[in-house]
Amino acid sequence: MSNNKKAFVQGLRDGLPIGLGYFAVAFSLGFMAKKCMLTPLQGFIGSFFTRASAGEYGVYTMVVQDASYLAVIVMCLITNLRYLLMSTALSQKFSPDTSFIKRILTGCCVTDEIFGISIAYPGYLNPYYTFGAASISTPMWACGTMMGIIAGSILPSRAVSALSVALYGMFLAIIIPPSKKDKAVCIAVIVSFLLSYMCRKLDIFERLNLSSGTITIILTIVISSIAAIIRPVLTNTDEMDS
Repeated sequence: MSNNKKAFVQGLRDGLPIGLGYFAVAFSLGFMAKKCMLTPLQGFIGSFFTRASAGEYGVYTMVVQDASYLAVIVMCLITNLRYLLMSTALSQKFSPDTSFIKRILTGCCVTDEIFGISIAYPGYLNPYYTFGAASISTPMWACGTMMGIIAGSILPSRAVSALSVALYGMFLAIIIPPSKKDKAVCIAVIVSFLLSYMCRKLDIFERLNLSSGTITIILTIVISSIAAIIRPVLTNTDEMDS
């Protein structure tokens, strides 16, 4: 019990800067939600249960275009399909005695940043660490959307969009420490940046109508698979055998 409490508090601490970045990004997202005629309460509930900037932006865009419910569901599923990969990766971090309910709840907490700090957790992942991070970042994301709807057109849109720079800082804070510790991780990160940039510039992806989320999934599978083959992580058993 004490270990769970300690992990939860640590998750709260690590989730606070993520929540601050979420608030800034969701605040600008609230402007798009306002165009959909969402009330502050509706925006809060929608962001609380979605927590995906690309997914929510796509939903709001399709709502403005009066798209069907099925089209909105399919678009949101495809846009957020990368979370399936993240949840699968996190499932390998659990202790064998972790209950099924805790595994499911952890999967419900997954976002890009929450996944980043959870996968970097030393040893087995204590679910309460992820719960702690999500318990502070999720309300701040939802509150950001709500406040963006309330603010409306009071603030200049350029000033609000500039706040989203904080999100890039969080990504760097997540990937730099493990990259400094392991050259293989550093190379994989650099290669992923370069290939992601190239994919956005090549016309072939536009002709195939591949979304940025789909490209991210493809690159994640390819780069991580190659890295695992070239530089596998040795378990305790492998180290003993060697």
